[in-house]
Amino acid sequence: MHPLKAPGPDGLPALFFQKYWHIVGREVQDLALSILNTGEQPHDINKTFLVLIPKGKNPSTPKDFRPISLCNVVMKIVTKAITNRLKHTLGDVIDIEQNAFVQGRLITDNALIAMECFHWLKKKGKGEKGVMALKLDMSKAYDRVEWQFVYQALISIGYPVKIVDLIWRCISSVSYQILINGQPSKSFTPERGLQ
Repeated sequence: MHPLKAPGPDGLPALFFQKYWHIVGREVQDLALSILNTGEQPHDINKTFLVLIPKGKNPSTPKDFRPISLCNVVMKIVTKAITNRLKHTLGDVIDIEQNAFVQGRLITDNALIAMECFHWLKKKGKGEKGVMALKLDMSKAYDRVEWQFVYQALISIGYPVKIVDLIWRCISSVSYQILINGQPSKSFTPERGLQ
């Protein structure tokens, strides 16, 4: 973890845990392991600030901002442990045509393939069989995904119920506060979307 990335609601950057691990390490490990192995709810550490960062100079509409999530470091440790548990299985459950999320595959490969397809379509001309390209805007996909869909998809892929329940607890226990001029808003709990 980058030591000085913006801290979450607990106000502690990763540097604090890195520098004082000899003092807080055992407690952080115990908390993370209790969430990972015993089913403890991560509500207290799964509070997140949302901050809007301008994409350019003089932003004037909501589309001119990029939202970022500021999570607590302990929750990042928990989710990284889950990621490490799952990453060895991703190559088996993610189709070969899907290039993101699997080590050794680059998401930019998809852009190159799309450009080649569009180039071919432009050069093709007329013929008996038509072809078409469909452009989908996936920029909001993570913001809109239904949690129940994630749960059912993981079960149908064949992941054990224990790991799916763990992921469910991490997804569904999040609460957000929007930072406005450095001050947190009232806390709210989403019903869908992934951070």
